[in-house]
Amino acid sequence: MYMSDFLNKRFWKYRGKRIRPYMRNNVKLAGAIIFVPVFLLSMFLFWREQLIHFDLSQVIKNFEWNVPLIIKSVLCSVLIAVGSIVASYFLLFDSYKKILHRQKIAKMIFSNKFYEKENVKVRKIFSNETDSKEKITYFPRMYYQVKNNHIYIRIAMDMSRFQNRFLDLGKDLENGLFCDLVDKQMEEGFVCFKLLYDVKKNRISIDDAVAENGVLPLMKHISWQFDKLPHMLIAGGTGGGKTYFMLTIIKACVGLGADVRILDPKNADLADLEEVLPKKVYSQKNGILMCLRKSVDGMMERMDEMKQMSNYKTGENYAYLGLKPVFIFFDEYVAFMDLLDMKERNEALSYMKQLVMLGRQAGYFLVLGAQRPDAKYLADGIRDQFSFRVSLGLMSDTGYGMMFGDVEKAYVNKKETGRGYANVGTGSVLEFYSPIVPKGYDFMSSIKNALVGVEGAQATAVASGSVSDQTASGEGVSEANG
Repeated sequence: MYMSDFLNKRFWKYRGKRIRPYMRNNVKLAGAIIFVPVFLLSMFLFWREQLIHFDLSQVIKNFEWNVPLIIKSVLCSVLIAVGSIVASYFLLFDSYKKILHRQKIAKMIFSNKFYEKENVKVRKIFSNETDSKEKITYFPRMYYQVKNNHIYIRIAMDMSRFQNRFLDLGKDLENGLFCDLVDKQMEEGFVCFKLLYDVKKNRISIDDAVAENGVLPLMKHISWQFDKLPHMLIAGGTGGGKTYFMLTIIKACVGLGADVRILDPKNADLADLEEVLPKKVYSQKNGILMCLRKSVDGMMERMDEMKQMSNYKTGENYAYLGLKPVFIFFDEYVAFMDLLDMKERNEALSYMKQLVMLGRQAGYFLVLGAQRPDAKYLADGIRDQFSFRVSLGLMSDTGYGMMFGDVEKAYVNKKETGRGYANVGTGSVLEFYSPIVPKGYDFMSSIKNALVGVEGAQATAVASGSVSDQTASGEGVSEANG
């Protein structure tokens, strides 16, 4: 293995398939490669008797056109060849996409004139005359590679006059190949653009969205690392899948053994969880404000208690000390703030600001849901503290701007529930699909079962003496809605 790495670094490294000038007609060439052999083979099968017993002298003496066979053989052969192309398209769709991608890149090179040419004189065939012909003297070294569901486009930094323009091709590649630009790296002699390919394939089931060790997987390549990226902002209109997504996260957090608190001012879907999470759901104004106040007080008390623990260590968080996280799910945040008078609004904003600014270390995490993240109620840097942001469903350009800021991204709206965009703390906005929820899925039962499983495990742990009563019981909010 070490020898292979040494050879790759010192002598040769595979960078992908190089883009060549002929690739601007890649799809046509691929079609011809399939069509011609299949057509000829089919024609041979129709004419095999005549070809096997072919006698040139007899053909010359007794030549006659077999019109019915000619028509039949040509039509059938064309249909079979075209059918082979169609079948190959469906059976080898991934290969077709790669061929198409290389064609697009080659066409981009030509359309932007990223090459140099000159006129050269060539001698005509069967003649002493010469003619002028264009010849490409410089064509950039671009390489295309698909690996681990990512596309890598490498462009040689060869000090050509196009070099600075090559460095800025990330967004063009992202939009042209309909992929998400994940990263841009400088390799030795090359700039490498890393793009996420065929995002929908990375979608997971709700059963796979299981939180552990401070990480909640949401797609195969996207996870919410809430210990490092605290607080989540979820935006989306009606029918976009926002509620199901929040319920999925709630289920995962309950399964983790976290203290889950739910604020639903519209008394809608999330409020129904009162049945399985008694005294943890708040839908009235006074109850919501009380929960926020109690959460801030609990956070401050926990921070003081953490410093008094024998195993406390500067820089370590709640998890290091064996404490459970607290998740506060606040749906329809903007609608709630509109209901408050100025004094109540300032009070709520104060609580929110403290939670998002100080919550990470103590393990207090806020999951905020809104149809649109209006800056009016997320001022004073509050919105910037939401490190993980997800938009679901159809949104306007203004909405995307509020959500992700000024990012060079060509947003494409699709009428597909659970589909949208996410900023996972990298600065790049990626296409996103929420975990798949089967039709008829019973969230009530699944959350109840998750809760029972956690309580059973905690009871066993306490009985065995492996965990303290404080850690097992958490800090829950006991007051009912006000």
